[in-house]
Amino acid sequence: MNILIINCGSSSIKYRLVRAGRFQSLVSGIVENIGTDKARIINEHKGGKRQYRASLPDYESAIQKISELLSDPEAGAIKDKSEIFAVGHRVVHGGEEFKSAVIIDKYVLSRISFYSRLAPLHNPPAVNGIKAAMKIFPDIPQAAVFDTAFHQTMPSEAYVYALPYDYYRRYGIRRYGFHGTSHRYVANTAAARLKKPLTRLKLITCHLGNGCSITAVRNGISVDTSMGFTPLEGLVMGTRCGDLDPALVGYIMEKEKLSIEQISQILNSKSGLLGISGISNDMRDLITAAEEGEERARLAIDIFIYRVKKYIGAYLAVMDGADAVVLTAGIGENFPQMRTRLKRELKNLLQGTPVMTIATNEEKLIAQDTFELVRVAGKR
Repeated sequence: MNILIINCGSSSIKYRLVRAGRFQSLVSGIVENIGTDKARIINEHKGGKRQYRASLPDYESAIQKISELLSDPEAGAIKDKSEIFAVGHRVVHGGEEFKSAVIIDKYVLSRISFYSRLAPLHNPPAVNGIKAAMKIFPDIPQAAVFDTAFHQTMPSEAYVYALPYDYYRRYGIRRYGFHGTSHRYVANTAAARLKKPLTRLKLITCHLGNGCSITAVRNGISVDTSMGFTPLEGLVMGTRCGDLDPALVGYIMEKEKLSIEQISQILNSKSGLLGISGISNDMRDLITAAEEGEERARLAIDIFIYRVKKYIGAYLAVMDGADAVVLTAGIGENFPQMRTRLKRELKNLLQGTPVMTIATNEEKLIAQDTFELVRVAGKR
């Protein structure tokens, strides 16, 4: 049985066909620049990686092309789409309503659309992708796996902001947290490596990529996380500023004569590692530049690590220690010097707590959740 995983972005779709059981990847790829004349698909399977140019004006045409590639003798792994058991969709925001993955029906789709007000850059593409997939695979059950779901176990003292409480009741303003699927996956994998039940462990999981977040996981559940109402809060990221004094927003807007849209663009797309260094949001570029004597590149790296250290220290306090610190995602997985430096600079605080690197695999977890949902629901 095969599970198709779909992850829709603002102009792209990542996809992966996974065989249930060992959840082995059969075909994967990305559709880029949907709706432009530069649209292309990069598809990879056991026969190798190939690039295709195509007219892809919308998500439906893109997912139709994915469906065709999956059954292409030279690019796919199945005879036709009837061999797909279910489709699993990554959805960024499920509000307080969705605490776990769900089978998608009209009501669920309408609620994902409703939560677009909390994730205007992320949920609308997911809605478009779900609608397209339901049309192209009409007899195949579809599931939604939410980034926010894992963090719905946080206690109120961790998620309520110190604002007039009526804002929470009226507008849902609270800490939601993101990257939940990644944090849940690496927490489970860490427990297996430590050969202990997850329900008896205290873990600090660090998803460090272009987007970054840290989560305190106690007894298998999220008790605090660094991202907040949006993915902007918390750590320094590739282009996002992370934590700052809220008064700065109005101050900069006044000084620079900026609109809300302009200041949002600065905080989300022109800050972080890119903003500090003036060079790049890519840690590889910054390390090279720092080695060549670029002072602002070194400063960006130092600030990045300093903020990671602060959150690890805070979560050690929240949980009264930890059994392991886990690094994952692009920076966490691929820069051993990050692990070495954190171990050295947190030596006295960690007191022998292992710092481990685990490659995240969100698609595998989405496939597992989708398979279990559909199996239990008896949809196939």
